[in-house]
Amino acid sequence: MALIGRFNSLQVTKHTDFGLYLDDGAGDEILLPKRYIPKDEPSEEGDWLNVFVYLDSEDRPIATTLKPKVEVGGFASLKVVEINRIGLFLDWGLPKDLLLPHSEEKRPLQVGDYCVVYVYLDPRTRRITATARLDRYLDQTPPRYSRGQAVDLLVAEKTDLGFKAIIINSHWGLIHKNEVFKFLRPGMRETGYIREVREDGKISLSLQPPPEQVRDSLGEQILDQLRANGGSLPLGDKSDPQLIAQRFGVSKGNFKKAIGGLYKQGLIHIHDERIELT
Repeated sequence: MALIGRFNSLQVTKHTDFGLYLDDGAGDEILLPKRYIPKDEPSEEGDWLNVFVYLDSEDRPIATTLKPKVEVGGFASLKVVEINRIGLFLDWGLPKDLLLPHSEEKRPLQVGDYCVVYVYLDPRTRRITATARLDRYLDQTPPRYSRGQAVDLLVAEKTDLGFKAIIINSHWGLIHKNEVFKFLRPGMRETGYIREVREDGKISLSLQPPPEQVRDSLGEQILDQLRANGGSLPLGDKSDPQLIAQRFGVSKGNFKKAIGGLYKQGLIHIHDERIELT
């Protein structure tokens, strides 16, 4: 049976003037409107198509080859495009906007605001619905991460301590203020690294690998870029941390440790605003 709010591989059963009918796997058919029929893959009777299934304005299952910004069971940062007495409507990349009921708001929102939400099937109506109340969908399993492990992050909220982020759609983590060396805002997706999993299950995150992983690889990156740029780079002891982050994706502290190691090896000269090969 086709899963509402997810991508499904469905078989074409017949052509019509207004689209294709697809077998939903449970004895019924789902319409793929003509405008969404792919032009670059087979779509004759018996062929299989990968389509996203959702509900139309009359709550009937309908298929599309458009890719929404999030599926049921996922988290995303979405823009508020309309508000009425029923709730807020979010742009998720499909013609029919996604409903965030007023009861599922966490803070007051206006049209144009972005909000990090979880998407689920309402158990009563079976409609695809969003909620900004994320806690009930996270930290449901023990965190089994190792120090230095690279993980996908969705930055969700700024706090007094730093930024709360969702780890691989599963757990809350915190990027402490002293770990933030580049611009961040809620809604950004980043690669992060596990800094610590505490005994109480709380997780500290970093935007760069542990120092012992960074040092050698960063040193090689710096040398490679020096060689590619004629033996000089416009970054040194006094350079802006943002410039260093843009070029190498690391904090100024780690950059200085790496160039200090290269200097001790006699490989480079260090100046206030530049480094050079010896």
